[in-house]
Amino acid sequence: MKSITQEQYELLHPYLPVQRGNVKISNLILINAVLYVAENGCKWRSLPREFGVWHTIYMRIRRWAENGVLDRLFEALQAHNLVRIKVECLGLDSTSIKVHPDGTGALKKTDLNPLANHEVDGQQKFIWLPRMTGVP
Repeated sequence: MKSITQEQYELLHPYLPVQRGNVKISNLILINAVLYVAENGCKWRSLPREFGVWHTIYMRIRRWAENGVLDRLFEALQAHNLVRIKVECLGLDSTSIKVHPDGTGALKKTDLNPLANHEVDGQQKFIWLPRMTGVP
C-alpha cells in the first residue's frame, strides 16, 4: 500500500487547510486514507480501523472536495512525484443504467432461470475516482 511519510507530508502541508480545534484525525492520516481508497477501489465504509472512523474521514474529504483542497492535494502529489494518478470522469444517464424488470413495467417471468455466467449481464457501470496508476 502506498502511504505518505511525515517527510513527504511536509512537502504537501502548504496545500492543505490549517487544522483547528480538537481534531482527532490528522491530515497525514486523512491523506493516507484517501490514497488507500484510491488504490484499492473500496468503499469508505471498508476503510481499516487504523485510519479512524470512516464517516469522519468521508465528511472531511467531502468538504475538501467542495472547497478545491482535494484538487490542490492531487496536483501537489503529482508535482512532487509522490504518486501517479489518473483521474477519469464518467457520466451516466438513464440509457446506460440497467433497471430491474419490475421497474420497466415488463411482465414477470414465472420460471426461475438465473444466469450461470454473470459476465453475460454486461460490464459494470461504475468507476473509482481517482485511480492510481502506479508508484513513480
